[in-house]
Amino acid sequence: MRVLSYLIAGPLCYGGLGWLGDRFFQTGFLVPVGVLVGTALSIVLIIRRYARSDS
Repeated sequence: MRVLSYLIAGPLCYGGLGWLGDRFFQTGFLVPVGVLVGTALSIVLIIRRYARSDS
């Protein structure tokens, strides 16, 4: 459940920030950039958290 919440919250939050940036700067490209950045950061967070080796 935690992995799923990371995968949903990352793009949602950064997409929301992109939407706010689009409204403020009157552009049209920050929402997709925010969603992609949020997805990438959530995947990196999941890998760093759960891919630990027990050596």
